[in-house]
Amino acid sequence: MTDIQKYADEAVALRRAIHKRPEEGWTEFETTYRVVTTLEKLGYAVKCGLAVIDPKAVLGRNEALVAKAQQRALEHGVPQAFLDRLQGYTGAVAELDTGRAGPTTAFRFDMDCVLVSETTDPEHVPNKEGFASEIPGLMHACGHDSHTASGLGFAHWLMDNKDKLTGRVRLIFQPAEEGTRGAGAMAAAGVVDDVDWMFGAHVGVTCKSGEIGIIRHGFLATAKIDIEFEGTPSHAGSDPEKGRSALVAAAACTMMLQGIPRHSGGDSRVAIGTLHAGEGRNVTPVHAKMQIEVRGETGEVSDWMVDRVVSIVKGVSEAYEVKGSWTKAGEATVMNSDQAACDVIDRAAKAEGLTVKVYDKMGGSEDCSLLQRRAQQHGAKTAFFFWGCEHHGHHRPDFEIQDTVNMPRALAVLTDIVTEINGQH
Repeated sequence: MTDIQKYADEAVALRRAIHKRPEEGWTEFETTYRVVTTLEKLGYAVKCGLAVIDPKAVLGRNEALVAKAQQRALEHGVPQAFLDRLQGYTGAVAELDTGRAGPTTAFRFDMDCVLVSETTDPEHVPNKEGFASEIPGLMHACGHDSHTASGLGFAHWLMDNKDKLTGRVRLIFQPAEEGTRGAGAMAAAGVVDDVDWMFGAHVGVTCKSGEIGIIRHGFLATAKIDIEFEGTPSHAGSDPEKGRSALVAAAACTMMLQGIPRHSGGDSRVAIGTLHAGEGRNVTPVHAKMQIEVRGETGEVSDWMVDRVVSIVKGVSEAYEVKGSWTKAGEATVMNSDQAACDVIDRAAKAEGLTVKVYDKMGGSEDCSLLQRRAQQHGAKTAFFFWGCEHHGHHRPDFEIQDTVNMPRALAVLTDIVTEINGQH
């Protein structure tokens, strides 16, 4: 590991800088600027923004949040010319071409944060060492800052070791993983259509420091759905019969969604995350908005759950005489890694003295699955892995990863993977 320590130190410093400026999905303008400028200084040709996103496949993007984030980025030093280059979309792809015949290997790194306020506990490492979030209500509480930073440290190592490699290495910096919103738009743009190998990774989850978890099969297919009901206003005291309550319709919808039967084809989930409704105490509620998600052990089960949701929204709308609508705000599929790619990760982890765990079933979801499926459809071998840390739970205000200990290990695994596949033998 000694030969990659300087790159790990650089990655840790980058992670802490990114941690201070967290950005939610589709608003990662400061982060994309840091990624692109760092890569271009290293000598990479970089495509970014709309050049690597298919806007027709974008899910869950809020124009008002995007505009606000662009203004914040300008105020924090991102040039207008760079924002113009992005054309309103975040994300970047860089490629190292060695000029020698060999495979094309892709690595994906996600960039967005979660809507969590970082703890003010003085013992929390980011507070103690001065890199806590500067943006209220936003925090890198899932470790994507370390993913992005490890990708940049890896990029530096690749460039310095270019003469020892063959083929091409592609680095994909993806927006909007939270809510499973970003990978599909990059996949639709064709960023993995010509790769031979592809790898994705995530810090923590069920792995501790010194462990690598290989996801052979697992993660649930999912759909994130926004539901809206529009009723008819009336005075709740003098004319209640003239009103049609969107709030009551949404409440009925909530109870009916919880009653969707389980499926014999595999595990299924439904969760109602938010429900906001009403205008005032004495007004029949006109508007109600819900954010929900469904998941399934197979794509078929997830699709069946979506069909049930749509049926319930239609039924509630008719029964309560309100207008109901739904929009898909995110999606991911199941993950089936290729054994050959899993074996490469296994050898890399063991070469670094790390303990390997293998998973055939996971309860969460990961939109890297969409990139992997697209790559597999074009003939690539793919796999996904965890690299461990000691965390208190993802999406918590006190999330932390012991970056100086665990990021060097992750970087070493990445370099070992690419050395096996793209090294000169």
